[in-house]
Amino acid sequence: MFEVAELGLAITKEEFEARAPQLNIRLLEVQRALRNSPHTVLILLSGVEGAGKGELVSRLHEWLDTRGIQTSAFWDETDEQKLRPRFWRFWRALPARGTIGIMFGSWYTDPLIERVYGNIDEAEFERRLQEINEFESLLRSDGVIIIKLWFHMPGRRVQKRLEKDENNHIKKLRISPYTKRFARYFDKFLQAAQTAIRTTDNNDSPWHVIEATDGHYRDLTAGQIILDVLTAHLDTKENPAETKPKNTNAGKNPQPTVLDTVNLAQQLDDASYQRKLQKWQGELHDLAWRAHEQGKSVVVVFEGWDAAGKGSTIQRLIKAIDARLFRLITTGAPTDEEAAHPYLWRFWRHIPMPGYFTLYDRSWYGRVLVERVEKLANVEEWQRAYNEINLFEQQLTEHGILVLKFWLHLSPQEQLRRFEARENSPEKNHKLTEDDWCNRSKRKEYELAVNDMVAHTSTGAAPWHLIAAEDKQFARIEVLKILSKTLNRELK
Repeated sequence: MFEVAELGLAITKEEFEARAPQLNIRLLEVQRALRNSPHTVLILLSGVEGAGKGELVSRLHEWLDTRGIQTSAFWDETDEQKLRPRFWRFWRALPARGTIGIMFGSWYTDPLIERVYGNIDEAEFERRLQEINEFESLLRSDGVIIIKLWFHMPGRRVQKRLEKDENNHIKKLRISPYTKRFARYFDKFLQAAQTAIRTTDNNDSPWHVIEATDGHYRDLTAGQIILDVLTAHLDTKENPAETKPKNTNAGKNPQPTVLDTVNLAQQLDDASYQRKLQKWQGELHDLAWRAHEQGKSVVVVFEGWDAAGKGSTIQRLIKAIDARLFRLITTGAPTDEEAAHPYLWRFWRHIPMPGYFTLYDRSWYGRVLVERVEKLANVEEWQRAYNEINLFEQQLTEHGILVLKFWLHLSPQEQLRRFEARENSPEKNHKLTEDDWCNRSKRKEYELAVNDMVAHTSTGAAPWHLIAAEDKQFARIEVLKILSKTLNRELK
């Protein structure tokens, strides 16, 4: 594989100075076009140590408008990052649409290092690479252009450059301890790198292997690749036709949905409610502190019909948890900053630290519910969201985070009664909006969307709990009971 990057290719200083200005101008042109596009650009710089990746970063800052560049280095992992799911720090570093992110090191770095040092076996390495494939596919489907550059030098040249730099007082100061250690594992590194490149190379985001022995050739080749990729994407007319929905119930609703299985007749009298409320709130209070002591994180998602009692249920839940241990996130329409990033970015930002709770009053499921029904997302976007959501939640649960998802269900008759009660109450009429009435008029479409949501995203690790909310008191106790029992089962 790397034979193509061991040909001794080089460019003279005169040729570089003759060609670089025109490349610089063209790169600035495509960068300006990028600002008005729906794309984000990620340039991943990987390869052998000592190949000049840092020098290329400096060169790209010369050639591009630095106001539209965000550079992130992933050579070490902070304590905070170690406490989060593996891809959390990369989501945090994603640049906004219309800008360029340069990643010096990336999600490839840790799997490669761990494989070279023997910390993971071949099967785990392959699994990590497939996880990367899924992650990159998710980013591409959300408009991210991924340019993967691999800089290669023969082992003898790496060793020669290391020895030369060690004899130079100024350059010696730039040699990291990782460079010396890397030189000892060079052959193992190349073997692992070949597997990584072969497994994650595809037509949508291929690897570009660049010979890096000569700095002029390296920089000019990398710049030209970036220009070619961006030109190809920005010149493409993007008017994708909406495809027919797959595996969904289109049109009217002749068949029963999963919501029809919920027994809405369930209720609690006041005395039973007060007794059970005291019991389960007390148990949850103790469990929350046990979770904190054991470093167990919890994510709780609340979805359901308007006026189903999500707010009052959340109030009873957080009353049981010490205020220092939870964070409540109310999800509405995305801000300009959130809309400028891939869809799941804003939810990754709030993933809790070990030992803490994050409660979402509405969540990432808006894409397959409101955005689907109101046509705020096209068919392709909300259909692919099922897989994106499953991957997101899988990464949370594999990291040890407990994910609970509740849908609060009530009949259209009870919903109308509550709407009218809110409308006639000075204390509650602010809760009723035109959007609520509009959503109610599309009840059948929402029932189909909920059915598909449960069918596609209720997994063994993160199942949906359909809660009968015709009686608010019953719903509150049911949520407290399920959360407490699940948490108790998960704790040591």
